[in-house]
Parts: sequence; structure tokens; C-alpha cells
Amino acid sequence: MTDVTTVFGSLRDHQKGRIEIISDDPRNYVFSNVFEVAGKSKPYERVAVGKNFEYVIECLRAEGTSPWYVCAHDEFALVMDGKVEVRLLKIEDRLVPPPGKNGAVQLAGQPAGRRMGTITAGRGHMALLPKGAAYQFHADQAGVLTLQTIQGDLTIERWADICLK
Repeated sequence: MTDVTTVFGSLRDHQKGRIEIISDDPRNYVFSNVFEVAGKSKPYERVAVGKNFEYVIECLRAEGTSPWYVCAHDEFALVMDGKVEVRLLKIEDRLVPPPGKNGAVQLAGQPAGRRMGTITAGRGHMALLPKGAAYQFHADQAGVLTLQTIQGDLTIERWADICLK
């Protein structure tokens, strides 16, 4: 049996992702290296790197402090590289997007609400971003997050522009 070595990537040290296409357009495949995408993205830009119908995995470059967001459904944030603080607030119902509104919605400024707590997450840690709670990310140094969510207005579909060059 052959020994297999698992190699973990990071924002500073990763290999470019690749796929083998058999008579098809590579844009039909959402397959990309999250570290490459984050390395070429602005802080907290939500770039789709995986998609199945309306469900999407977004990649974010975590650097500095993000705007506040709220979502009408649960989301999950997985830290792929670095250390990220997640700040949570229980906000007033009127700020929660309507049930038909998918994906996160960026809030203007600091929302009013009761502080729910803070999660400090490192590589491999996952945080629940609960429905109806506002959340904000903060990272002292550049890192990488992936978010499991439903595609919304903030989702950017430009992974092919980043990864197919």
C-alpha cells in the first residue's frame, strides 16, 4: 500500500488548484483553491468556490474588521487559515431579512442589540452564525474563511477569473 501524505495549504503557501477537462468548458465546474481565491480577493469579499443549486460555499479573505451581516437562515463559518474573531449580536426582528431573502445582508454600521458573545476560532474551527443574529468578523492578520450559505446578493461568482488564468 502506498503512503499518502496530507499537505495543508495556507494563504502564504499553497499549490494552484487544477482540474482535468474532458471536452467541456471549465467554467461549468466550480472547483478552486480557497487560498488562491482569498489571496486575490479584497477583505471580506464573498467569492463562490462551491455551488450546488442555491447552496454555496463562499471564500472570504479575513483581514481587519468586516462590516456587520445578518441572515434569514443559519450559516457556518470554517477557518481555513489564521485566527478569526466572530462577534455576535441578538438584534431586533425588524432587521432580519424576510424569509424569501437568501444569503447574508450587509448592515449599515453597528446594529443595536444584545451582545451574544464572541468566538475566537483558529484553523479548522467552525462557528455557527445563527439565523436572526448579526455577526462581524475580525482578524489581526490575513486569514481565510469559508462560509456555507445560500447564494445571495453578496455572493460573487468570479472564481473562474481568478483560478483559470
